[in-house]
Amino acid sequence: MKESKNKKALAEVVAEKMNVTKKDALVMVDIIFDEIKNTLKEDGKVDISGFGKFEVKHKEARKGINPSTMEPVMIAAKNVPTFKPAKAFKESL
Repeated sequence: MKESKNKKALAEVVAEKMNVTKKDALVMVDIIFDEIKNTLKEDGKVDISGFGKFEVKHKEARKGINPSTMEPVMIAAKNVPTFKPAKAFKESL
C-alpha cells in the first residue's frame, strides 16, 4: 500500500529535520497552510519555486442534470482552489 501523510506526520518530519519539538513543528505547518489559504481568499496566488502554484479559478454557473431524477438543475457559480505542479516537481516523480 502507498504511504499517505497527514498534517501530523508532516509536522513530525519538520520537527526531526529542524530539531524542534513536534508542537512547534505543527505550529510551523499550520502557519504555512493558513498563509496559503489566506492568500487564496484574497484572490492571490502562491508560487513555490520548484514545487508548484496554488491559485483560485472561478467556475461560471452552468446547467446540469440530477442523475436520480434526470431533471435539469442550475449549478451555482463558485470559486475553486487549483494546484499546478512545477516542471521540476513533475520530473522528480
